[in-house]
Amino acid sequence: MHSRTLFRASLALAAALAASGGTPGFAQAPPAPAPTVPVIFDTLPNGLKVVLSRDTTAPTVVVGVYYQIGFRVEPRNRTGFAHLFEHMMFQGSANLGKMEFIRLVQRNGGILNGSTRFDFTNYFEVLPAHKLETALWAEADRMRGLNITQDNLTNQQGVVMNEVKVNVLNQPYGGFPWLDLPQYANTNWHNAHNFYGDLEHLQAATLSDVKEFFTTYYTPANAVLVVVGDFDPAAARSMVDKYFGAIAGPKPAPQPDLTEPRQTEQKRFTKKDPLATRPALAFGYHMPARNTPEYYAMGLLDQILLQGEDSVLHKALVKQKAYAGDVDGGINLLGNMFNYAGPMLWIGSLIHEDTSAADDILATMDAAIRPLQDAPVDQATLDRALVKMRSALYDTMTDLNGFGTADLLASFAMFDDDPSRINRIDAEFRKVTPALLQKTAQAYLRPTNRTVLIIEPGQAASAGQE
Repeated sequence: MHSRTLFRASLALAAALAASGGTPGFAQAPPAPAPTVPVIFDTLPNGLKVVLSRDTTAPTVVVGVYYQIGFRVEPRNRTGFAHLFEHMMFQGSANLGKMEFIRLVQRNGGILNGSTRFDFTNYFEVLPAHKLETALWAEADRMRGLNITQDNLTNQQGVVMNEVKVNVLNQPYGGFPWLDLPQYANTNWHNAHNFYGDLEHLQAATLSDVKEFFTTYYTPANAVLVVVGDFDPAAARSMVDKYFGAIAGPKPAPQPDLTEPRQTEQKRFTKKDPLATRPALAFGYHMPARNTPEYYAMGLLDQILLQGEDSVLHKALVKQKAYAGDVDGGINLLGNMFNYAGPMLWIGSLIHEDTSAADDILATMDAAIRPLQDAPVDQATLDRALVKMRSALYDTMTDLNGFGTADLLASFAMFDDDPSRINRIDAEFRKVTPALLQKTAQAYLRPTNRTVLIIEPGQAASAGQE
């Protein structure tokens, strides 16, 4: 049996033991050692960061290119531009016509996608291992230069504007809470504007805007190339040098100041949703800074409070009070707690019955959190949170034949200049003590660090009641 399979089996056993409080009469075995992810990290002379990680579990390879330009960094008065440009990257390059990149990957038995996140825009392919060179050639072709035309821009403006209408404007609870809450909770414009984009901003984008955006942000020195899978590292590095080494570009644009002031009073807002049929409530607490002891403690508090049916808030809000059928949320709703760089919120939300008042829900929530602030948790609670966190981490890493691992490696290379950090995550969580959990809950789960957003149902709900 492969070591990763053995490891995941040990996780399932550990989770079962944690759920039952252990097996009477038997000493609980120590956790299995975390598997080590191979990491080869280098930077090309043109500034491109390259991460190679060999994994022979399956005869596939993941190729990802991450550019350090996300929602937060897009130009003022051009909200949604980072997302618009993600679409432009599929409109053709020097040797690939419009949409030919997609067809190339699919015809070679692969899958692909691109996404815009808070702090990066990424593009990735999962292909049979022998098609690694094909993927590298294609990604290098569009990094070298896009086919930026007015026809392509006009077409994609229409596509993105329609996406906003379908996913947000014409959807009940559209953008709730991932898009809505940061706009209410944050003060810094970079963290607080409409990431999907105002329609007038999207419409106003010009061809010169697109060209300047590409030159400024889609440069090798602002990117990470990551390869994970079944390949020979020396051969892969030779291909990387061949296709990416000669691509020129300016130094990356300076990152803006993303800091948020300390919140000292609770914020509370109400938004009318004409398509919603029931009220909803979301809450967001500002997170500790990345890589601090409190950051890792908050990851475990998330497991204790919000993740799974055994979580404190699920028991209090769903099982005991029956306010809703579920309560959702976590750290970074657009990814996970590892693949972001700037300020972040810990968010929870529920769509509830109109017989339940927001104040009652918040009071129940505060009462459920208070024990974590009043005293350190017992060791069994901490151990259970560690098991859940470890299981979630390795589920993430094995997603899409290794794309999850590629995503973490690229993020740590981009934000920390240290992709090998992937092998130290588990150890950082194990440093967290019950006392640190209590201290973190007191400092960050206070109501004065919280923003509350209430959704009031509108015309759809009224029509349903008539």
